[in-house]
Amino acid sequence: MIRCPECSAEIDVDEDEVEEGEILSCPECESELEVSQIHPVHLNIISEDDDDEEEEEEEEIAENGDLPEDDDDEEEDEE
Repeated sequence: MIRCPECSAEIDVDEDEVEEGEILSCPECESELEVSQIHPVHLNIISEDDDDEEEEEEEEIAENGDLPEDDDDEEEDEE
């Protein structure tokens, strides 16, 4: 039996049928879990914080409307 690393709930999965990199969901806390190792099966919590940070960065770029400066343009001006 596999346990959720977040809430320790039992996850009903056949350990012989999961593959490394497979994504599972905990039925109790609904965390997304990645199979990081098989034999024995080890699960890692997929952090939702990473998704939030990426969304915040995208919003900042959209609000500012500024694109990163391109160094190639500056080199052409100097020639």
